[in-house]
Amino acid sequence: MRYKRVAAVAMMASLALSAAACGKEGNPTPSGGNGNGAAQSDDCKSSGVTFTPKTDANIAGSPTFEKIKAAGKVSIGVKFDQPNLGYKDAQGKRCGFDVEVAQYIASTLGIDPAKIEYKEIASANRETAIKGGEVDYYVGTYSITDKRKNDISFAGPYFVAGQDLLVRKDESSITGKDTLKGKKVCSATGSTPIQRVRDEGLTEANNIVEFKTYSECVSQLLDKKVDAVTTDDAILKGYAAQNPDALKVVGQPFSTEKYGIGLPKDDKALRDYVNDQLEAAFTDGTWQKIYDGTLGKSGSSATAPQLERY
Repeated sequence: MRYKRVAAVAMMASLALSAAACGKEGNPTPSGGNGNGAAQSDDCKSSGVTFTPKTDANIAGSPTFEKIKAAGKVSIGVKFDQPNLGYKDAQGKRCGFDVEVAQYIASTLGIDPAKIEYKEIASANRETAIKGGEVDYYVGTYSITDKRKNDISFAGPYFVAGQDLLVRKDESSITGKDTLKGKKVCSATGSTPIQRVRDEGLTEANNIVEFKTYSECVSQLLDKKVDAVTTDDAILKGYAAQNPDALKVVGQPFSTEKYGIGLPKDDKALRDYVNDQLEAAFTDGTWQKIYDGTLGKSGSSATAPQLERY
């Protein structure tokens, strides 16, 4: 089913969203279809988990929490163009795994998700937005790195991603990175994933295909002009979940990206609290329900990661 590929690519290409690094930059845009020519809606659908605000939330020594409490709302940095991760549909509704994790944390802070102020912050500006107080926290395929910890702090990880491969549902010859010889592989221009393919010689140079956005790669995949799309598996799962009859993730990741919740650097009280809430979601099944109702629709399973407190 060809779904709204042309319209989506045209719209997002105008925004010139390009990729610079796996799990960091390189935001995908809506794309898909199941190859049969019928249209598919991009309307947001939630996992069905209800987030009830805590009535007794309290974080002693957290200036960020005091700010949120005084305002009666929370400002969260998010992505808007990653299907089933951080996505905003044509009606303005938000959905996806990252969005629901953000909503869950807001509810543990005593804030109704309806009172969330979402801010679409470009990847390159995330640390600046957190340090400057433009957002209270950020949830959106945000890889935990030592360099970023110089400017902000992280709770989590709440998800561990890795570079993987998106292929057509009927593909049987591509089973991992070592089966890409002779195959056309597509990713975002200048991205870490395609550079890894090039550096490791996973396919021939003339079989490497690059576009500004992942959606263009997905369109090429559905049109059988390339054989695989590569980037973080979380992003690929979003596309597969959007179009499960036509696409699948190979499920053999060959890198590691730990996604965390970006927080103000010196607010350790908030970081400890958010980690506590993540751990509760890991153990009581909330995390699994969110995953199963979003990225899990891709057919790829996942389990909650191990927290890395500091």
